[in-house]
Amino acid sequence: MSLKKATYQNINYCLRCGSKLELKADHENKIRPQCSNCGWKFYKNPIPASTCIILNKAKELLIIKRKFEPESGKWALPSGYVEIDQNPEDTAQAEMLEETGLEGKVIEFLGYYPDFSPLYEKVITFGFLMEITGGRLQAGDDASEACYVPLAEIQDLAFASHNYFVSKIKEKIVSE
Repeated sequence: MSLKKATYQNINYCLRCGSKLELKADHENKIRPQCSNCGWKFYKNPIPASTCIILNKAKELLIIKRKFEPESGKWALPSGYVEIDQNPEDTAQAEMLEETGLEGKVIEFLGYYPDFSPLYEKVITFGFLMEITGGRLQAGDDASEACYVPLAEIQDLAFASHNYFVSKIKEKIVSE
């Protein structure tokens, strides 16, 4: 898979001292925005995200309709960006509750998927198989709808990473 190259278009000033940044080679000979005043370097790293695979007893997949951009109005898995005070598993549990009204716990890490984001360029999405432990199904937060759909009927979800994790769970169910 080929991801687009980072452009560094949005950062012009040092986050530590406020001085103007300059594009310079670092110790690895990689061009990065750097502060000539305090020496701080800006590393444009991928943004971590978590997504939830939630199946009911009939092996139907829980999906949500996105309320906001990116991909507003499209179907997706419950997901969100990892906050600075969370690990990916915490994020999966929080997004499950926020977007579906269901409480849950991680039962299996399904892997990760490097993806492109129109907001952050590169995102690394961690996929988790979740178990429902409580709550009541209702769309919330940035979801306008939440419903179960038979796995065989899942077509094209909003993000490549979501389609990847759906294919992984389909393979897992077939092999069981």
